[in-house]
Formats: sequence, structure tokens, C-alpha cells
Amino acid sequence: MSRSVRYTSSPLLASRTPVWRSKFVVGVIALGFVGLAARAAYIQVVANDFFQRQGEVRFARTLDLPANRGRILDRNGLILASSVPAPSIWAIPEDVEMDKTQLQRLAKLLDMPAADISRKLANEDKTFVWIKRQVDAAVAKQIAELNIKGIYQRKEYKREYPEGESAVHVVGFTNVEDNGQEGVELTFNKELAGRSGSRRVIKDRLGRVVEDVGDQTPPLEGKDLQLSIDSKVQFFAYQKLRESVLEHKAKAGSVVVLDAVTGEVLALANYPSYNPDKRRNLSGEQLRNRALTDTFEPGSVMKPFTIGLALETKRVTPQTIIDTTPGRITITGSTISDSHPNGVLTVEGVMQKSSNVGTTKIAMQMEPREMWDLFTQAGFGQKPQIAFPGAVSGRLRPYKTWRPIEQATMSYGYGLSASLFQMVRSYTVFSHDGQLIPVTLTKNSEPAVGVQVLSPRTASQIRKMLQMAAGPGGTGQKAQTMGYSVGGKSGTAYKLIGKNYGTDKNRKYRGWFVGMAPIDNPRIVVGVMIDEPSAGKHYGGEVAAPVFSETVQQTLRIMGVQPDMAVRPQIVADAVEESF
Repeated sequence: MSRSVRYTSSPLLASRTPVWRSKFVVGVIALGFVGLAARAAYIQVVANDFFQRQGEVRFARTLDLPANRGRILDRNGLILASSVPAPSIWAIPEDVEMDKTQLQRLAKLLDMPAADISRKLANEDKTFVWIKRQVDAAVAKQIAELNIKGIYQRKEYKREYPEGESAVHVVGFTNVEDNGQEGVELTFNKELAGRSGSRRVIKDRLGRVVEDVGDQTPPLEGKDLQLSIDSKVQFFAYQKLRESVLEHKAKAGSVVVLDAVTGEVLALANYPSYNPDKRRNLSGEQLRNRALTDTFEPGSVMKPFTIGLALETKRVTPQTIIDTTPGRITITGSTISDSHPNGVLTVEGVMQKSSNVGTTKIAMQMEPREMWDLFTQAGFGQKPQIAFPGAVSGRLRPYKTWRPIEQATMSYGYGLSASLFQMVRSYTVFSHDGQLIPVTLTKNSEPAVGVQVLSPRTASQIRKMLQMAAGPGGTGQKAQTMGYSVGGKSGTAYKLIGKNYGTDKNRKYRGWFVGMAPIDNPRIVVGVMIDEPSAGKHYGGEVAAPVFSETVQQTLRIMGVQPDMAVRPQIVADAVEESF
């Protein structure tokens, strides 16, 4: 039987506790509650802002509401670039739960090795990782149906380019963040991009939106941009250029088509090109917009300016006799030659036969400053005023440094440099009654007003000579076009190899042709350049003129210009070789 315990017999319990002690303990407890209440009031009322901010730092997020990038349209409203929904797939690695089957299905949908996905998810310390940016909407829907915990999607857009490689050097492309990187996409990025909006939300630890807080700022959508480019002309010109480059085993080529009335760029194409949707392993050879960035010595396409100046200053008339015998001329110890002797020619004949000797004799009647002034007024040595990245100025040295032999060579296109785009624009002086007109990449149906460089009478005389140069007995006979009269000038220039033009064994060439049609009332100016043709033909009249011919015919038909000739002019002989 257990003994009963008498608690009252304990000395500790038997001792009398002072009343003040119990009151003190109760008071301390009460004071603690008062302190806690005061602290709660301070946090909830007085110092609310600080703790609110701390809470927001941990759970509140500002989400971007991306603006839809504006479309790029051709002159007829056909789409050259547009944005389409393309969700991006992301994950919180520590939260991801999926079995091997789900991993394989995810990898297949994303067209990625399963090992790559596993590697991205391996670091569980990360709270965010991209799995793949910008997938097709249909793929994103199938991924959502897998219902994998920890895998999420973000709404984004990607650009599509229906015209592909034919128009990419004009349109350009954007990066994964939808910012312009090349071409029109870069030049007009601010207008196309618009401005993103924002949305303030509270998220839980899994990144899920719990509620909206504050006001929402809607996005400002990007503006559509309508170019002067005609997608049909662009595609056709690119195809013909590509065929010529491949046929002549050339390094590259470019073609530019201008509206001779409004100054609009109807087409600008280069080959090699690339697919804007597949940009891996691209080289500078593919990316470069050669028509604007590459400069060359123009060669014989400069002769109309030299002869035009002589006509303008009344030093010669179209029928003035120029004796080119014996097919060569010596200037301060250096000899200039024609490809073959032409004998006695009129000024018109000098242009038709592309005589270096005849052009030199005409040029040496003028002062260097006169030639420099005309070349400058025609846009040489100056950067083209066009809203496009990469346009270059070329080279035209000050006239005070010209030696007599340099004045002579510049008269037929050596000793200065220009891009194909500059050359095509300069020919508007002849197509637009002596005016150099401004050019534009955006649609503009109003006739252009330019700067008067030559008189309308001189421009008309040069057009007639250009028609002869592209006709029977000229160097550009292959430029003739079914149903339309044409005029133009071919050019074949040596390429510098180091500090010289190489020898006959390793010499390289560029073939040009720049002209206009119809000749009496030009509607278009077209320029073609073929770089380093190596399949046996290298003259501009052989490698570039045929591209000009087909491009002119197709472009004028698309524009609805009525033919001004019943049949194709007869070519009575092979094209005359040009003088270099």
C-alpha cells in the first residue's frame, strides 16, 4: 500500500509567498502583452509602408505585357514580316516532377535531346530556367497537356518572314527579344516595337499569380510600316540574279530597281543570301547587304557623266568627231588603251563603243574641278540619304590632288569607288531630266523633286546615247527587252588584288550594267553587278545585261507600263567588248 503524500508538509509549500511577487509577475506578463500590442499597432499602422515593401519584394512582381510588333508590308499591302504567338517554356527546377516517359515526350515536342533538358534542370538551387524560347503555339498546347509540375509557359511573339531569302537584305530580322538586328527591322525598330505594358501581381512560391494589385498599364502596339518594295519585283529580280551568279560561277551579285519618277526602291537583292528563320552558322558573305555596303571602281558606267559634262559645257556636241586612232593614248608616261581600235568616232560613237581613248580625249578638255563638281553633285563620295544601316559613301578624292593620268582614268571609272546603289541613283540624273532625285524605302506615290545637275536637253542626249550603247553595235546589246526600249551602260572593272590589278593569269573582274526604260519616258532605273564571274565570261554586257533585260521586262509589266515597241530589236552581232 502506497504511502499518502502530505504536500502541506513540504517546507517550500509551507512558506508564505509575498503578495508583491505575484503582482510583479502578473504585471510583467501584462506589460509584455501591452508591448506586443504596441508593436502590432506600430507594424500595422505606423510603419506599414516598410513592411508592405518587404512583402512585395518577396511576393509581388511586375509582369511585362509585351506589345505586338508592327507588321512590315510591301507597297501593295502584302506581308513581308509579322509577329505570331510563340510561347516560351520555362521551369522551376526544384519543383519539377516528371517521369522518364514525360521527359521523352517533352524532348520530342521541343526537338531537343532529353539530356539537354535534364542538364538545364539539374541545378535545383535555381528558381527559374529557360527550357526553350519561342515554340509553335500548337507545340505549346501539347506541352501544357502533359501537365508536368514545375514546367510553365510565358506568352511571347516571334517574327515570320514570308518572302524568305529573297527580301531578307531589305527586311532584316529581330533577335529572340524581338529587337531589330538588321535591315528595316533595325532602322525602324522604335516605330515597329511599340511600348510594352505592365501588370502588378502577387505570386506564390510556385510562381503562380494569386491576385492583381494596382493599376494595369496596357501595351502600346507597334505601328505597321509600308515599304516601297514590290514583293513580286523583289522575288523575280532575286531569282534572276541568283541564276546569273550560279551560271557564271561568280562570287556574288546585287540588283537594285528604282522608280525613276518617285525615287522609290522597288527591289534590292543580293546573292548569296540566307533564310531569316534559320540563322545558325551565318557568315558575313551572306549577311552583307552588298548593294549598299560594298564599293567598287565603276569602270565604263561613269562615261555618261564625263560626256554629259562635255555636252553641258558645249565643248562637244553628239556629232563632234573624236579620233581614237590607233586605239591608245599616252598621258604623262602612262598608256590608256581600247580593247580594239575604233578609228574615228563621233561623241555618240564613243559612248556606243565604250572607247576609253575617246572618253579620255573628251575629259582632258575640262578642268579637274569641273569633273569633281559634277561627280559630287551626282552623289559620288557621299553617303546615300536613305534610312538604312550600312550605306557607305564610296571614295572621290579632292580634285586638287588629281594628276593628269588620274583625271583621265576617272573619266572612265577608275580611281574612284561607288556602291551599286549609288550608281543606280546617279543615273536618275539622266532618267529624270537632269535631276538627281532623293530615294526612299517607304511608299511614296508623289513624284520626286531633285537637284538639277544637268539640263533636260543634255539628259535627253545622254539617254539617246545610252540607247545606242544597248543597241546593235553597242556593248550592252543583251540588255534589250521584248516590247520596251531600253538604254544603259555596261561596265567591266578590274578588281584590286593587294595593291594592283593582278596579271592575266589571276585577274578578277566585276561586271556591271546600269540603265533605264522606256527610254523616252523612263519609269525605272535598274542596276546589276556580278562579282568575280569565272565561267569564261566576265564583261558586264554578257553577265549583267541579261539580268537587267529580264528584270526590266517583268517590272514594267507588273507596273502596268504599256510597251513602246512592237517587237524586240534585232541584235545583229555579238556584243562589242568593252574597254577597261
